[in-house]
Amino acid sequence: MASTVTEEPSKDSASSRPGYGQLLRTRGAWTFLLPGFAARQPFAMLTISIVLLVQHTTGSYGAAGAAAAVTGVSMAVFAPYSGRLADRHGQRAVLIPGVLVHAVSGLTLTALALAHAPLWALFVAAVPTGASVPQVGPMVRARWGVKLQGSPLMSTAAAFESVTDELTFVVGPLLATALCTAVDPAAGLVTEATLTLVGGLLFAAQRGTQPAVTGGGHARVRHASALRIPGVRVLIVTFLGIGSVFGGMQVSLAAFTESIGSPGLNGVLYGTFAAGNMLAGLVCGAIVWKVSPQRRLLVGYAALALAASGLWAAHSVLVLAALGLLVGMCIAPALITGYTLVESLVPAGARTEAFTWLTGAVALGQAAAVTVAGQLEDRLWGGAGFLVPMGGTLLALITLLALRSRLETRAAGRTVARGVGHRVPVAVD
Repeated sequence: MASTVTEEPSKDSASSRPGYGQLLRTRGAWTFLLPGFAARQPFAMLTISIVLLVQHTTGSYGAAGAAAAVTGVSMAVFAPYSGRLADRHGQRAVLIPGVLVHAVSGLTLTALALAHAPLWALFVAAVPTGASVPQVGPMVRARWGVKLQGSPLMSTAAAFESVTDELTFVVGPLLATALCTAVDPAAGLVTEATLTLVGGLLFAAQRGTQPAVTGGGHARVRHASALRIPGVRVLIVTFLGIGSVFGGMQVSLAAFTESIGSPGLNGVLYGTFAAGNMLAGLVCGAIVWKVSPQRRLLVGYAALALAASGLWAAHSVLVLAALGLLVGMCIAPALITGYTLVESLVPAGARTEAFTWLTGAVALGQAAAVTVAGQLEDRLWGGAGFLVPMGGTLLALITLLALRSRLETRAAGRTVARGVGHRVPVAVD
């Protein structure tokens, strides 16, 4: 990236060789980074906590996957509206009621599962649980966008957010699995609800760094939906495929480790997968890319589809761990580049919404994957659920190749190699 930045006393700045150290010295960054990390951590615990709790109370991975899928679909449907409301009314106004609803509905879902309530009742409780998942990752990215507008540190922030999200997906599944297997099957979901409430309120309290709320007579124009942008729709399909990897891995790894009599290895294997994602994110952030993000996305996604296609054939812990690490290393470049493209494709007033569309797409892909993978594990051979990541990434790759021209920016004088962001969540991240 050939760009220079002039330092001004009133603005955060960076030299022509951006790095993580410079990024973390951005004025005011730590005030939203630390509470933001705490608030997004529970997201990585949610799906696996539901799967382990419902499977324990029903004995069926199909039922567990379906309950988790309802949560994911609900999140995918409501996340973009949450992002749009945050753009219009401010992040604090959306976060506070959201985390309160999430904590109550998550605890309700836990109580119903422990009471062996019918599956439809779990579905009813899963809807508000998913709908109220706080979109902290997109909100953090939007804050970076305000802090680093026009800075070469934007792409470094994209990688940093990917690493942060994936760190949560290293810690989250390990913590949830340990709580559910060593303490109580309900401990994972109870902890998730509690951490969401505390972390979300702490993040909401950081008013000074949240993006300004735009208004006035042109508010309707400025807040036109990000979904109208063709490139965003292509990225949504791309992120659906990434979600299929997360969901397929979660269910299939849980089934695999139970089949060999070592359920505690589930968190270790999933943590290895997420660690590969995190390490690749670190490397991506350290590179000053000369290749366009469009081309990087195509190459990275092809590598992801190829790596995911081998999961179903793994029949040992070591082979599965190695393949999981490789798949994780392929996910980070695709996620980082996808979020980077948002900065060049989407106007500033709609970026939080755009980020939540992508986060929601990951959640929707994950929801579909846990449902299908759960059914395959129940009805076919052990490991059949790993066919889901292969199918999801191949279909998304075909779509990406066919519609890659939609990712070209139309704005003159903009550098498309910049941007902020990753999942969640799981990120993804």
